[in-house]
Amino acid sequence: MTIINELLKSKGHDVWSIAPGDIVFNAIKMMADKGVGALMVMDGDKLVGVISERDYARKVILQGRSSKDTPVRDIMTTPVICARPEQTVEAGMALMTEKRIRHLPVVEEGRLVGIVSIGDLVKSILAEKEFLIAQLETYITS
Repeated sequence: MTIINELLKSKGHDVWSIAPGDIVFNAIKMMADKGVGALMVMDGDKLVGVISERDYARKVILQGRSSKDTPVRDIMTTPVICARPEQTVEAGMALMTEKRIRHLPVVEEGRLVGIVSIGDLVKSILAEKEFLIAQLETYITS
């Protein structure tokens, strides 16, 4: 079973973040520039929230707010659901499914060390299953 830390080693530990006092427009622009669907909201070194495209759609557009006048803190998702690096990919997938989230920050000893998306986890699980199938096929045909 693959653990989340192994996944982070292969995909990287890059995390894009924004401050809670910054405006939503800047968060959406950063997401577009970086090609990501969510940003971690950091108050110094402390993870205080997550802002996603879903938050923008539901809490700005549908409520008639302006992204240039709304601070990130007003629409960010809290509390933040997190994983630990030693958790399995399957445990991360179960947590994301249960909580209906698409981005999972990875925290170790209170420090943000990476983020995994639902796509990262699905890709990892599929690769593991494909490897197992190949091993079984080799065993059967040997």
